[in-house]
Amino acid sequence: MEVDPEPSAESKPVEMDLEDQEDAKGKGMADCEEKEGKGKGEELADSIGNLSIGSGRTNFKKKPVIILVIGMAGTGKTTFMHRLVCHMQAKSNMRGYVLNLDPAVMTLPFGANIDIRDTVRYKEVMKEYGLGPNGGILTSLNLFSTKFDEVISVIERRADQLDYVLVDTPGQIEIFTWSASGAIITEAFASTFPTVVAYVVDTPRSTNPVTFMSNMMYACSILYKTRLPLVLTFNKVDVAKHEFAIEWMQDFEAFQTALDSDSSYTSSFTRSLSLVLDEFYKNLRSVGVSAVSGTGVEAFFEAIEASANEYMETYRADLDKRIAEKERLEAERRNENMERLRRDMEKSKGQTVVLSTGLKDKIPSSEMMGDADEEEEDEALEDFRISEDDDDEDEGEDDEVTHLGY
Repeated sequence: MEVDPEPSAESKPVEMDLEDQEDAKGKGMADCEEKEGKGKGEELADSIGNLSIGSGRTNFKKKPVIILVIGMAGTGKTTFMHRLVCHMQAKSNMRGYVLNLDPAVMTLPFGANIDIRDTVRYKEVMKEYGLGPNGGILTSLNLFSTKFDEVISVIERRADQLDYVLVDTPGQIEIFTWSASGAIITEAFASTFPTVVAYVVDTPRSTNPVTFMSNMMYACSILYKTRLPLVLTFNKVDVAKHEFAIEWMQDFEAFQTALDSDSSYTSSFTRSLSLVLDEFYKNLRSVGVSAVSGTGVEAFFEAIEASANEYMETYRADLDKRIAEKERLEAERRNENMERLRRDMEKSKGQTVVLSTGLKDKIPSSEMMGDADEEEEDEALEDFRISEDDDDEDEGEDDEVTHLGY
């Protein structure tokens, strides 16, 4: 599975950029000599106008396909990952790369090319920040995401030699799905490679219609949160077949019949949700697999390839539109700041500008300190007078007490 690193193919473009920068410097010096007669303000304005804002986007690659394996704890994600790794090793025409994003896992049944545990120590993070298990996982993932551009660059260097990149996520599904670090990792992958989400479902537990609907709601939320193609993966089909789930998704009446035996509020609520998710089921790919026996793995990779093609046709266009809109807003913000800077420098005509602190034409600090001292003395005198009055009142009360005693 491990691929030997090769020299980066981007070294030549970097050298060309450096040469272009030297040419630009030479041209800039020539322009400065031509503008000796101009004022300082005009020179500064022209230099600001010559600045160009470049795009920081990376080159998109059609290979490898990123597979984000997401699922609740106990659904068999890690075992399923092991089965996928073994399948790719057995196939000579499949070249894979494995990435582990679970910092709390003790042992992995497969070898990971990139492992978060090599970078972030989960238990040390818990001790240093005084966190619990979930907080430690979230913080570890946040720390790892700050350097995730290096992970992308490593995969880019091996892109021509890989077909798939398998990503194992933490068992606490909400930590990766709804956290900022999970969004950063997902968007970093999706903006560089075709990315597909594989949502793993525990098939034996989903035989209950209410539990099945909970899994479908979570799959729907992941689809709209990540905006990526999703493959619904029913695991453990060697224990319970997944045909009942396929029937419930395709036949509304069959799902209603399964709910007839339950008259609780959750059952009626589930019956209403099944109508809402009818459109969601139509455009969803689902496969049944067994991480133990290896059943359905071929069908899983076929669904992944179909989803990758769908990503290139549909999701990629939407992603480009969102990235272009983000770059447009960023360019407008930068141009606005540059225009404001240009106006300020034209107004100052290149002279030194003294920033105002807001204390001009106000009372000098010495006088202010003197007034403050006088106020403190007046307050002290008032407190002293009040204390004298209190003493007089106390003496009067003592006299009354003495008189009554006599």
